[in-house]
Amino acid sequence: MKATKGENIFYAANYVVLGLIALTCILPFIHIVALSLSDRSSVDSGHVFFWPIGLQFTAYKIFFIASPAFNAFKNSIIITLVGVALSLLGTILAAYPLSRSYLIGRRYLVLGMVFTMLFSGGLIPTYLVIKNMHLIDSYWALWLSGFISTYNMLLMRSYFENIPYEVQEAARIDGCNDTSLLIRIILPLSLPMLATLALFYGIGFWNSFMNVLMYINKSELQNLTVIVQAMLQQNDLLNSPSLNSEEQAAVATEMVKAVGVVVMVVPMLVVYPFLQKYFVKGVMLGSVKG
Repeated sequence: MKATKGENIFYAANYVVLGLIALTCILPFIHIVALSLSDRSSVDSGHVFFWPIGLQFTAYKIFFIASPAFNAFKNSIIITLVGVALSLLGTILAAYPLSRSYLIGRRYLVLGMVFTMLFSGGLIPTYLVIKNMHLIDSYWALWLSGFISTYNMLLMRSYFENIPYEVQEAARIDGCNDTSLLIRIILPLSLPMLATLALFYGIGFWNSFMNVLMYINKSELQNLTVIVQAMLQQNDLLNSPSLNSEEQAAVATEMVKAVGVVVMVVPMLVVYPFLQKYFVKGVMLGSVKG
C-alpha cells in the first residue's frame, strides 16, 4: 500500500527527530573518545571536538598505571559474569513454576512478588540484613541484593507461558519430567528472552555503584564504576610516583578522565551487537503476531 503525502511527511519528521535524539547520545561520546586520544596541547587549547588531534595513547597507559583501574576492571568483570549467571538461574527457577497452571497458589505468589515492586524494606533495613549476614566486603552482598528482578521474572514467566502447549505435551509423552522439559525444551526455545535478560542484568551489575559504595569498603575489591567516579572527583592522578615527568607533561587530567568514561562504556558497546538479534526478539514479547 502506497503511503500518502501526509504519511510521508510524518515519517520524515520522525526520522529527523529520532536522528537528532541519536546525535545527542552519540556526539558527546565521540567527543570523549577524541579527548582521550588527542595530545595535551590540542586539548588545553580547546581544538578537539569529534576527531583526535595528535593521536596518542598515553592517557590510556597512565590510566591503567597510575590508578587501580586494571584491578577494578577485573573486579567488574567478575561481578558482572557471576551476577548475571546467578540472576538468570534464579529468574528461571522462579519463572518456570509460576508459568505452570497447575501450581497451587500461583496467583497469590505472583501478587506477593509484584508487591515488592511497589514497596521495599528501604535502604537501612537492607544494609542491616547484609551486615548481620556478614556479607560486608563480599561480592555476595552485590549478587544477593540484585539476585532477581521481579520485572525480569515476570517477562520470563510470560515467555514460558507463550511457548506452544503442544510442544510441551509431546515432550511429556516422550517421558520428560519437569526438569527435563525445562532443560531440553523450554530453555532452548527461550534464547531470545535469556539473551535479553542477560543484557538487562549485565548492564545493572556492570554499572553497580551505590551497592558497591555501601557494601564494599576494601579498595582492592571495588569495581570500575567506583574507581572512575573517584577519579573524576580527584585531580591528583597525574601526581602518582609511578609516572615520570614526561608522561605527566604529555597528558592533561581531563584526558585521563575521558579515558575512564570510555573504558566504562566500551565493554557494553562490544557485547550489545552479539545480543542484538536475540534482544529484538525478546522485547517483542507480547506483540501481536499474525
